[in-house]
Amino acid sequence: MKYLRNISILLLTVFAFSCSDDYLDREPLSEVTPDNFFQRASDLELYTNGFYRMFPGIETYNGDQVVDNIITNTLSEEMRSARIVPTTGGGWDWGDLREINFFLENYGKCDDEEAKKHYGGIAHFFRAYFYFQKVKRFGDVPWYDQTLNPEDIEELQKPRDDRQFVVDKILQDLDTAIANIDDNQETYLLTKYTALALKSRVGLYEGTYEKYRNMEGYEDYLNASIDASEELMNNSPYVVYNTGNPNEDYLHLFNSHDAISTEMILSRQYSTELNVTHNVNYYTTTSSYGTPGVPRNLIDTYLNSDGSRFTDVPNHDQMAFADEVADRDPRLAQTIRTPGYTRVGQSQQLAPNLGATMTGYQIIKYVTEPQFDTNEQSITDLPIFRFGEVLLNYAEAKAELGNLTQADLDRSINLLRARVAMPELTMADANGNPDPYLSAQYPNVQGSNQGVILEIRRERRIELFMENFRWDDIVRWHSGETLTQPLRGLYFPGAGEYDLDADGNIDVVLYENEPPANQTEGIQYYQLGSDIILDENGLIDPHPDFNGRAFNENRDYLYPIPRIEIQLNSNLEQNPGWN
Repeated sequence: MKYLRNISILLLTVFAFSCSDDYLDREPLSEVTPDNFFQRASDLELYTNGFYRMFPGIETYNGDQVVDNIITNTLSEEMRSARIVPTTGGGWDWGDLREINFFLENYGKCDDEEAKKHYGGIAHFFRAYFYFQKVKRFGDVPWYDQTLNPEDIEELQKPRDDRQFVVDKILQDLDTAIANIDDNQETYLLTKYTALALKSRVGLYEGTYEKYRNMEGYEDYLNASIDASEELMNNSPYVVYNTGNPNEDYLHLFNSHDAISTEMILSRQYSTELNVTHNVNYYTTTSSYGTPGVPRNLIDTYLNSDGSRFTDVPNHDQMAFADEVADRDPRLAQTIRTPGYTRVGQSQQLAPNLGATMTGYQIIKYVTEPQFDTNEQSITDLPIFRFGEVLLNYAEAKAELGNLTQADLDRSINLLRARVAMPELTMADANGNPDPYLSAQYPNVQGSNQGVILEIRRERRIELFMENFRWDDIVRWHSGETLTQPLRGLYFPGAGEYDLDADGNIDVVLYENEPPANQTEGIQYYQLGSDIILDENGLIDPHPDFNGRAFNENRDYLYPIPRIEIQLNSNLEQNPGWN
């Protein structure tokens, strides 16, 4: 049974999991006991299918609004440094772990050896996945590899384990998963390759997190990422999706109704027939739901189509929109509306709808035909793990270790650039002339590989935009100050008429006082100072009330433990700065 495509069916089975997330107070799953379950391969499959609910859904695309990749009409608490210590909840929940450990203690009762091997590996994968989320959020956390006895006070009151100890346990679980899960190529089910992809992700995260905090032993984690990435690069069926259409392939990878299995290692499936849908079309096209837009500092990082830096162009921040986006990395026109844009299955060219985007840069990634524009009607499959990320992980880990070569770039980053017909990244050129624009965003990147590390970060932000990586990247790079930099959008010199898509027709009229008496259908009208606010340089300021944003370097990289948990367990120490 494919859980990712049958969520609604599983929720109706008699094998229902409790809704409670209280790890300590729950009895073992009341509907499942070692005596009446875990006897057949189908039992193991059914139980482990329940773990798939741990994977993200729409967080895949709207998770970037927590940070500086997507700007909506409400800035996140993380962007405003406005988080508080919760009384309960806050992500400190352990119900999933209990179900995983309960399975691992009982699945051996099955007589089917192949099933035990495969589904046991899946359970180890999900325990690794569970703890990876906890380490990213809280740092040190207590490690449990067994279901707890409510009367075992010592275990219930244990302190947090060191993050390196926990990450080592995560990698051990992943090695077990890699050695045991089937290696069939699947799109919606876990395989050996999914476990390798997670190991690649975990190793890079922890290795860079520790390196940029001067912690000893970070090299081991980067090497673990490299090893897993190389195994996928050398011995898996996955490749970069590339049909030879550089102006379409990147967009098609994400707006295809069905996941493109040559690059997608694991996807979440959506389907009208199964009544499993999401809202990305509505999210990006309506003027009444968040109005998400891409910030200018991300748009600026897209290179020119010849590989030169856009930010080296004189007055690059005072160009008309059509000129600004012309002759750029083709991924830009496959991420936001630019001149010539048409909806899937349509022929009418559309300019950006400034009413549907806070910055003027309107998102088109994942967007499909207009028939799916109603809220909760989108059916594009969403990526959870894809081969493109693995290539980026590999290049970055090698660069951070200091042993990256041009050959490494050619088999990783340059494959992604080749998809969109961009010039290759050359290590010598990058290190010989580091980008000052990126240096200002990431001032703690130094050393002989400064230039190429900055270029890899450029590629990562562009390639993985709207795939829920940006917050994790900011945290592991120790780059919270990046989130305090100004947020801006399109440039307009002032009131007037504007042709955004360069088709000879007016798309937008900006006025200062009263709206024009005679308005033309199809033209957007906005009042300056009210509908649209420009800063002193003529750039859209989406949040003028929050230009003094802050990031607490001694606190904000981790989340606080809820108050009630510390009251219940006196051995738990609160994260720094949250007392």
